[in-house]
Amino acid sequence: MDYQKILNEIDSELDKGKFGGKVADYIPELADVKEDCFGIHLCSLEKGNFAIGQNEQRFSIQSISKVFALTMAYPMLGEKLWKRVGVEPSGNPFNSLVQLEYESGIPRNPLINAGALVICDILISKLQNPKQEFLEFVQKLSGNPGIGFNKKVAESEKETGYRNVALASLMKSFGNIENLVEDVLDFYFYMCSIEMSCKELSQTFLLYANHGKHFVTGERILNASQSKRLSAILLTCGFYDQAGEFTFKVGLPGKSGVGGGIVAVFPEHYSVAVWSPKLNKAGNSVLGMEVLERLTTKTGLSIF
Repeated sequence: MDYQKILNEIDSELDKGKFGGKVADYIPELADVKEDCFGIHLCSLEKGNFAIGQNEQRFSIQSISKVFALTMAYPMLGEKLWKRVGVEPSGNPFNSLVQLEYESGIPRNPLINAGALVICDILISKLQNPKQEFLEFVQKLSGNPGIGFNKKVAESEKETGYRNVALASLMKSFGNIENLVEDVLDFYFYMCSIEMSCKELSQTFLLYANHGKHFVTGERILNASQSKRLSAILLTCGFYDQAGEFTFKVGLPGKSGVGGGIVAVFPEHYSVAVWSPKLNKAGNSVLGMEVLERLTTKTGLSIF
C-alpha cells in the first residue's frame, strides 16, 4: 500500500474552500486559529511515516486528551471503573446536562465531558501530583518530553467553561465526584489544553494500533482485554453524537477534539491524524472527516 501516493491524491482532489464549518470560537484562545490550517500524518507499524501539509505544527488537542486520561486510569481501577462511567454512545451533545440528570450522575461514556470529568476525578485521587504526572504519562506515550500544556488555553477555558462547572457540580451532588469540583475542573481544563502535532498524535496512537503495547519501547501499557475495550469505546463514542456517522463513513476507531484534530486507528496497521480547525455542529473537523472517509475508501481498508 503506497500511503504517500494516496495522501497526495486526497490532498490534490480536495477543494478545501468549499467545505463549511467554523473554528471553536466559544473558547476565546481557539477563536484566533487560522481556518485554513491543514495537516495529515500517518504512522504505519511496518512502513514508516507519511505526511501532508502542516503535520508538525502543534495545536490544542482538546478532547483527544480524554483517551490518554482513560488509558492512564483504566489499569488503576480495572473493571471497577465502569461502575462510575458507562460505555454507551450518548446520542446527545458532548456537554449535555439533561442525560446526566436523568441517569443519576453516571455519564454514558468516558469520552463525553461528564465522563472525562469522572476520569479526572479518579486520577486526582490516585496521583500525588496529578497534572505533572499526567503530562509525563503523555510524554512517555509519545516519546517526546517537549509536549506540554498551553496555559493560556487552559485559563481561557476556565473562564468560560460554565457548562463543565455545572456537569461536575451535578455529579458531585450524586456522589460521583469525590474531590473538590474546582480541583477536578482545573485538571480537566489543563488536560484539554495539551498541544501536539498530527505527527506526535499519530505516533502516540500507535499504542492502540499495537493492541496496548508501546511501539518503540515494547512496554505493555494496556493488557489485551483493556486495549480491546478501549478501542471499542473509540469506535462507538469517539465523535460525540456523530460516532455512528463516522463509523458508517470511515469504519475506524478514533477520537476528535474541538481544536480541529481527529486521530483514527486501523489495528495492526496504522494510526493517522488530521488537523483542520473548521468544525461541524457536532464539534468534529469537517475536512478531517472527509479526509478519513476518502482514506479508507481509497485503501479499501477498515475494520469491517
